[in-house]
Parts: sequence; structure tokens; C-alpha cells
Amino acid sequence: MTSTYDFIESGTSIPEALRALRNASIPGDPTALSVVTAAGPALELAAADVTPPRLETAAPIEGDSLSVRAVGPAATGFGAFLDGIQTSRVFLRGPDAVPVVHGTAAAVVRQRARRTLHVWGGAPRISRALYVPRALFGARDLERLHTMRMEIVDTLTEGDPPVADHPAIFLGLARHAVQQRRESLELALAEAWCDTESEPLFVDGGISGLREASKSVLAVGVVKSHRTLYATSASLGVVTTLDAGARSTAFEIRSPRRTTVASWYLRLRDARGRDPFFGLVRVEVARDSFTAERADEVSRWILAERAPVSLPDKRWSTMAYGIRDCEEYLRAVVN
Repeated sequence: MTSTYDFIESGTSIPEALRALRNASIPGDPTALSVVTAAGPALELAAADVTPPRLETAAPIEGDSLSVRAVGPAATGFGAFLDGIQTSRVFLRGPDAVPVVHGTAAAVVRQRARRTLHVWGGAPRISRALYVPRALFGARDLERLHTMRMEIVDTLTEGDPPVADHPAIFLGLARHAVQQRRESLELALAEAWCDTESEPLFVDGGISGLREASKSVLAVGVVKSHRTLYATSASLGVVTTLDAGARSTAFEIRSPRRTTVASWYLRLRDARGRDPFFGLVRVEVARDSFTAERADEVSRWILAERAPVSLPDKRWSTMAYGIRDCEEYLRAVVN
């Protein structure tokens, strides 16, 4: 049996990368690359620009408008859980304080067997790379970065002007690029699971970006954040006043760049006297697989994942323990 601590990884850690840079035989330019010795927190811990909260209309596919539906008692159904993490830190500064970001992305599927979770597929996926606006660095600086033997990801898209800008702009570009890498690792795992397994997969977040996996009957996405609410002013109360164990009727979410999915809201825990989003999740499944009976069944599977409770995580009211287990495992093996 493959060891639980094996993993598929690319790149090196920050200390290893700095060691390679110090040992490089390429002469440095004292006005160019400089090591950030007092590293701040990961970029993911800094405040990020967020989409303004909004209501968005979605086409109902059960009746003419949102309403409440009981789903029945909880029942175990998921065979595995999929989640990823990312960490990005500035550890070098280039010309005009342009940051070099060391980004780590990781994803894992934890499969349930005899009530115990273990790594599926032999190993998690881990990627470490340097995230750099290449056009703002000279040939010598890029050569020195290459001595770290790490992938260098260009954070500027083709056609972006190679001019200096506020350093925070490049932090945002790097953070977004690391997020894309994490999503690509999650996508690969989701597609591999749906191609080879037969049990349902609990995916943390939406599934509309999972390409072929988003069309599989096995993938179930569970969204915990609600910056966008799929409701009208007339139906908003249906979502915010759902009782524990009840769901809304379903609607269709369309996007020009993503797969169309069927979705509905589900209340996991009693929210009386609490925030209206306490214990509220939004579920996504493949559009072609949708029936009202399937939505009830999937909802019962999700309700069964309320125990054990994911404390002390602040998101415990909406986080399945299997997803917390994925995150804790990845934090343990990624350093």
C-alpha cells in the first residue's frame, strides 16, 4: 500500500529556493533582486478585492419560482471528498519593488473506507512555482531565478504592456495565478475520480469549472459563500428563511465560459437567531443528471456530513468534516 505521506510534487520550498539563489554562480546586480528577510503573511491572508454582493436571477427548473421542499432524513452517500489549498509569499523584490512570489498549490481526494479517510490515487498533487511579471525583469535576473530549478509562471498575459505599476497590482496577479494553479490540480483530480470510480464525490465549491467532471453524475459541488445569491427580491425570503434540513427548489446556472449546472440552496443547521447564511450551502450537480428526486437524495447525503462537526474551524456550520480533513492533511504535508 502506498504511504499516506507520499505525494506528487513539483518545485521547492522557499528556504531551498533561497539556498539555490545564494549558491548561484551568476553575479548579482545589487540594484535588482533583493531577498525579503522579514516575510509578511501569506497573500491569501491579506484582504482581497471581492465581488460586490448581488442578487442574480437564474431560471427555475422546478416550478415557476423558488419555493421550499423537504428532503427527508440524512443518509450517507459520498465515497470521497475533494479540496485544495494555496499559499503565496513574497520572498524577493526585483526592479521598482516588483515582487517575486513563491506560490504553493495543493489538492487531494480523501476516500472513505470503513469510516476512515485516506488519500485516493496514491498521493496529493502539490505544485510550487515562482510567479513573476517576466517582462519587468532583465535577462540576468531571470537567469538567476532559473538557478532555483523551479517553474517560472508569467503573471502578465500576452499583450500586457511591460511597464512598472503599483507593486500591489502584481501581488494580485500572482495570487490569482496561484489560485488558477490550485483549480487546475483540483480539476485533474475530479476528472480522474469521475473517469475511474463509481461513488459520488463531494467537491468543496462549485463544479461548473470542472470541464468533463461537471457533466458527471458523480461530482457534487457544495458552495459555502454567498456573495452572489441566485434569487429575486420576491424570492429572497425563501432562501434566507429555509429551515434546517430543507432545500429550495432548483434553478439553472449558465455561464459563457463554464458548464451549465443545476443548483439549489440547502440549510444544514438551524439558523433561528443567527445570521441568515448560517448553515446555508448551495449545491451544484450536472444539469443532465437533475431530477427532483436526485436533488432530494443528494441533499440527504450532504445532511449526513454534518457530523462529526468541523470545529474549531470558523466555517463549521457549512463545512463537511471530510473537507476539513482534506485541508488539515494538506497543511500537514505542505511546508
